[in-house]
Amino acid sequence: MIDNTTPERIEELVRRQRAFFASGVTRDVDWRRFQLLQFNEGLKKWEKPLCEALWTDLHKSYEEAYMTEIGLVYGEIREAARKVGRWARRRRVSSSVSVMPSASYIVREPLGCTLIVSPWNYPVQLLLNPLVGAVSAGCTAILKPSPYVPTVSKVLEEFVKDTFEEDFVAVVQGNRTVNAELFRHRYDLVFLTGSPSLGKIAMEAQAKYLTPMILELGGKSPCIVDKDADLAVAARRIVWGKCLNSGQTCIAPDYLLLHEDIKDAFVEAFKRELAGLYPDGTEQSDYFVHVVRDAAFDRLVGYFKDGTILAGGRSDREKRWIEPTLLDQVSPDAPVMQEEIFGPIFPILTFRNLDEVADFVNGREKPLAFYYFGKPEDGWDLIGRTTSGGACINDVIMHIANPKIPFGGVGNSGMGSYHSERSFLAFSHERSVLQTPTGIDLKFRYMPYRLFGLVKKML
Repeated sequence: MIDNTTPERIEELVRRQRAFFASGVTRDVDWRRFQLLQFNEGLKKWEKPLCEALWTDLHKSYEEAYMTEIGLVYGEIREAARKVGRWARRRRVSSSVSVMPSASYIVREPLGCTLIVSPWNYPVQLLLNPLVGAVSAGCTAILKPSPYVPTVSKVLEEFVKDTFEEDFVAVVQGNRTVNAELFRHRYDLVFLTGSPSLGKIAMEAQAKYLTPMILELGGKSPCIVDKDADLAVAARRIVWGKCLNSGQTCIAPDYLLLHEDIKDAFVEAFKRELAGLYPDGTEQSDYFVHVVRDAAFDRLVGYFKDGTILAGGRSDREKRWIEPTLLDQVSPDAPVMQEEIFGPIFPILTFRNLDEVADFVNGREKPLAFYYFGKPEDGWDLIGRTTSGGACINDVIMHIANPKIPFGGVGNSGMGSYHSERSFLAFSHERSVLQTPTGIDLKFRYMPYRLFGLVKKML
């Protein structure tokens, strides 16, 4: 169990972090680089306890923990440590004729005291990756991990306490009561990964401060398999994407839209590829994550009644294990098609042409991810007719692995983006500065605006 951080402690941390930021220490780029190096060394020290905690709370193997959590954080830290000087450097930009002979600059400055709230599904990555942005930008950060993974959250608290001064980075713990108390305070940025409902609560609470927010939410990400798709490859990649973290991934393929001509063939390919990845089944596998808690398990198995089970359907509540399951004959209005599934259950719908696909996707909330298997030109056509946070053609999940492209949502699936330099920018303000010489003072700018005709042409 996780104990709730008291309101008095939260108020104290906010006050101390504001005072620390006001001291100006975090503005020094060399100091930030040193903190990033300390961050990297601290993660090395705490890597094993973090991976053990992920196994305890989620049955997540070391390999999956490293690939989807620890390794990604290492990559972000190391790139930020190498490039923070370049990212933070004052930039001179060209000046328009209207401001000559002035020089124009962009100064990237830290926003200030920030709050980072993370979910339970990737509890290490989704707390620490945003923190890399905060540290590199020179912000202080209060971190709030999820109470649903208590072992991981406790180890994260110990890791942060061992690595950073709490005037700079600190962890608070607890349930929704603590969330409400946190959202009561003013921050210079709130970075939240979670559900759309939690995002709305945070936005409403912070609206009185006009706090800028980065919201990484979720949604029902469609996975389209067209008649021209390589079914073996499509099935293998889709099975992997749905089984990764047992489907408890914000960008997991949520539901299948199968061309009616290949539906039966895809179902058989799905079964074969699942058996290939888990030859002894998923129940005893060390490489299949379990559902996070009983309430989530009950919600997920409740979806079985929303369709006909074509594959899977077995479960064990004591282990919180659910077999990857295909559901056929699902109504678009069924409960399983209303909310993000966040589990290893795949409802199947069919289509005859891509117009139907575009209309169906556009008729629902904007998803965090969009997946298409088939001819690339048809994939690009669909991307041009729909909207999502990110997308893959003939793949799933992997767009998150490239730090050179932004990761973020749109509409109901979020706002703002991060990774690599965009994480630095998420926690920064780009301040415009104009420097004007005093030796030249052009008179046409002053009343009574002589040479106005010439000025009008210049503008």
